[in-house]
Amino acid sequence: MLRTVVVEGKSIGYMLERKPVKNINLRIRADQSVYVSAPKDVNAKTVDAFVSEKSAYILRALKKFKDKNRETVLENNFVNGETVKFLGRNLRLKIKNASRSKVESDESYVTLYVKDVQDADLKKRVLETWLRKKCKDEITAICKKVYPQVKKYGIAFPEIQLREMVSRWGSCSPKKGFVTFNTALIAMPVSCIEYVVTHEFTHFLYPNHSKKFYQQLATFMPDWEERKKRLEG
Repeated sequence: MLRTVVVEGKSIGYMLERKPVKNINLRIRADQSVYVSAPKDVNAKTVDAFVSEKSAYILRALKKFKDKNRETVLENNFVNGETVKFLGRNLRLKIKNASRSKVESDESYVTLYVKDVQDADLKKRVLETWLRKKCKDEITAICKKVYPQVKKYGIAFPEIQLREMVSRWGSCSPKKGFVTFNTALIAMPVSCIEYVVTHEFTHFLYPNHSKKFYQQLATFMPDWEERKKRLEG
């Protein structure tokens, strides 16, 4: 069961699972989702209150995930030779002076052309803009590849959104008809992005993480568990 609590204007989404346990337990998984297990006789509002009490810890942990995601894609100094993680590959950064900002890439390098090679903010902005566009292009292409599997169930092609996410790799809003993906996915191998897209598209059929959801996911992608492990590193 997906639930949300709001603490000081900040929303915290979490997955609640009823289990034969004595206490309420909270974990933040490697995929950045918040997971709570609780006894069957504890009502949902009590669990919400528990999560609210733990909100400071949760937000700190999720911020660490967010910072790690940003570091996964980019180093901090933007100088020649630094690593840019791109679709599962470690590319080397080249900085060149040019009258107009642009970015080029090949199998080994990302070359950043900027007016001022000493301007770290400019280099960061130009590279992040390029990475975001590449992320949108790659995810859109994968969505089009995966979509036929859910189209036969009468699902319309969703609106695709990108944003920095602190608690998950993606999210699905079946009633609104859109899916949102974490911009940090551009660092991951294509096989991992395919898993995230397939996972989110499966939510159009099952907007939960029930047994039926995972059965359907396995039908769409038999090796999803292997891909998930690779994504979580």
